[in-house]
Amino acid sequence: MVDQFAGTWKMTVSDNFDAYMRAIGVGLATRKMGNVVKPTFIISVDDDGVVTMKTLSHFKSSQITFRLGEEFEEKTADNRLTKTIVTFTDGKLVQTQTWDGKTTTLERTLHSGKLITTCTSGDVVAVRTYEREA
Repeated sequence: MVDQFAGTWKMTVSDNFDAYMRAIGVGLATRKMGNVVKPTFIISVDDDGVVTMKTLSHFKSSQITFRLGEEFEEKTADNRLTKTIVTFTDGKLVQTQTWDGKTTTLERTLHSGKLITTCTSGDVVAVRTYEREA
């Protein structure tokens, strides 16, 4: 159930994120900021099953609102316009973005009380770890 992901999460560890951002076409200046920012990530689900994901930081904030399994347009924090779909598969929230013939996947899992986001583009994988805020 998506409800188990609901809450406020603070990023604590980010591995290989620069290579991931480079793989999806993020420019140098944005990558430099993306590498130092430790965003807060908020997931909420309303009574109708609409999911909202907010990423908050001093550099840039973004928000998406969607229903599981329904494609929508997303303007990403790095200004890509993507067709995005989020599914709940095998206990994971799987977000797939497509744009300009490219695809990337952000797979979110819960492990030992932490939210683990695995970002994959081709053979480049980044892992970001978040801890739940009180």
